[in-house]
Amino acid sequence: MITVTSHFSEKVVGEVLIPGDKSISHRSLMIGASAIGETKVKGLLESDDVIATVHALRCLGVDIEKDEKNGVWIIAGRGVGGLSQSNKILDLGNSGTAARLLMGMVASHPFSTLFSGDSSLCSRPMDRVLNPLKRMGAQFGELNIGYLPITVFGTDLLKPITEVLKIPSAQVKSAILLAGLNTIGKTTIIEKQSTRDHTENMLKDFGAELVVEETEEGKAVMLTGQPELLANNVYVPADLSSAAFIIVAAIIIPGSSVLIRNVCLNDGRTGILETLREMGGKLEIQNIRESGGERVGDILASYSNLSGVTVPASRAPSMIDEYPILSIAAACASGKTIFEGVSELRVKESDRLATVSSGLNSCNIKVLETEDSLTINGVDVPEGGCKIPTNGDHRIAMAFLVLGMIAKKPITVDDVSMIETSFPKFLDIMENIGAKFSREKG
Repeated sequence: MITVTSHFSEKVVGEVLIPGDKSISHRSLMIGASAIGETKVKGLLESDDVIATVHALRCLGVDIEKDEKNGVWIIAGRGVGGLSQSNKILDLGNSGTAARLLMGMVASHPFSTLFSGDSSLCSRPMDRVLNPLKRMGAQFGELNIGYLPITVFGTDLLKPITEVLKIPSAQVKSAILLAGLNTIGKTTIIEKQSTRDHTENMLKDFGAELVVEETEEGKAVMLTGQPELLANNVYVPADLSSAAFIIVAAIIIPGSSVLIRNVCLNDGRTGILETLREMGGKLEIQNIRESGGERVGDILASYSNLSGVTVPASRAPSMIDEYPILSIAAACASGKTIFEGVSELRVKESDRLATVSSGLNSCNIKVLETEDSLTINGVDVPEGGCKIPTNGDHRIAMAFLVLGMIAKKPITVDDVSMIETSFPKFLDIMENIGAKFSREKG
């Protein structure tokens, strides 16, 4: 356990490169494993969550190695339906993305696979993935119904389904698509609310027959099963979810200006930028381009006077991971900010609504929490002077370290070790642009 205290920082200034996008990193490994030939991935996020996917795929017979000379990861694809049975438990650590997507992958293989993870992952609901996979023909053994550890009893006789997503979730959509890869026929997913489409983009880039259409019910994603995917080179852009911590620090600390290079600007991910702009945030997107089916650009964030806004529930899928750091922006804004339709935050790495609310209250910031909303009353300068229990949540730890950079008194977070799950070298990168942190090993 490593405790870190965040002290007042005069400003943050500079140009930074941050690690690769976590969502794209997971998918590049899984889809590369399903292709024929050798896929090379540059910029892979080497976080604990992504390395858990590497280990799991190796257990399933996929040869994955890193070329240490140039940092490129090389995946020897086994083709669609080409995984082998693991003789080990697939321990996915803290990664819900890895667990849910890999369940979809192995569901179409005629063997059993046991999934587990850490205490946080074992407390997160899996029914949202299990139920559609059951309708396709997979079976599951669960000690605690709907939660890990879970054994997936796969079959190569899955049947295609048409699934209308009840919860807007890119993880559920992706799990069904990865199961549909090795399923004869057309698998269709209908979204009433659009979610990030990294899986669709990458599948098309690897040669899958995938069509997206607008229908009366919503956006329909249709995948024709058992394609021959061909190996590809993947460039992983920087993760906007990680960039958000630097962006907010630059916006709330007077005199700050930071340029973040090569950030993924997928339309399903940019709710945080839209919201910060509505609040008065100064954000400039430069050098916009396409790379591997994804929109990429550079983000210049500068100090701004923020005002509270109401963030509608419809925007939640495009920024679900950014609410902790957006809460910090709201705490420093004039007036009231209301987040609507955010009950999904209660089943993340922690109950993020409760954890954010408790942390802000400790800093003398008034917060109203309901089952599905959060209202934050901003202050001129947060009080600070408290210790924040992170409940093992990396985004909570990073968010309150950013708040400590502007608070009157230092803010301590009880543990930062879990930040490695998503943003390696976060502390170093922040210190390089002006943050002042002090560390203490527990």
